[in-house]
Amino acid sequence: MRFGMGYDAWTGGPGLGGERGGRGGGRQGAHHHHGRRRLFDGGELRLVLLKLIAESPRHGYDLIRALEERTGGAYAPSPGVVYPSLTMLGDMGLIEERPGPASRKAFAVTAEGEANLAANAEVLAALTERIEALASRQRRTDGAPIRRAMHNLRAVLEHRLGREDADDAVLLEAAAIIDAAAQKIERL
Repeated sequence: MRFGMGYDAWTGGPGLGGERGGRGGGRQGAHHHHGRRRLFDGGELRLVLLKLIAESPRHGYDLIRALEERTGGAYAPSPGVVYPSLTMLGDMGLIEERPGPASRKAFAVTAEGEANLAANAEVLAALTERIEALASRQRRTDGAPIRRAMHNLRAVLEHRLGREDADDAVLLEAAAIIDAAAQKIERL
């Protein structure tokens, strides 16, 4: 099966890019997200969910948590994306509901689902590689200390520059300190 931009292999029709082709084709309209892209298109997410279900029967929130864990916390699909995907996988005969703990619907892969995974092994390998790369990048770039420092800088600037004795000289000195810090960081 082909999983390219502009083609949805699950429906056999145009994918996210419509008939023009992949994402970003045509004008940047009201749906432009300023450089942010989805991690998966709909077909890719369904394939990843199918793989997770094949590993172990799961319910929707378990799938969300599993994907969040595998990406190192960088990505967690919303219930508004996961549940319609599960419905579609069920309609396609690739998964089936099974009784789960605490009256939650658990989903298990069917024989058709296993065959679909086998037929899409290459695509799944590429998706797994993308997930692992995202998790690796997330581990390397945990921004918590930076976010804390930026929050602290903002609070100090708001406090100091909000005082009545803050004049142009104070503003220019604060800007010079920030510029010097930026240059030091750039040399790291």
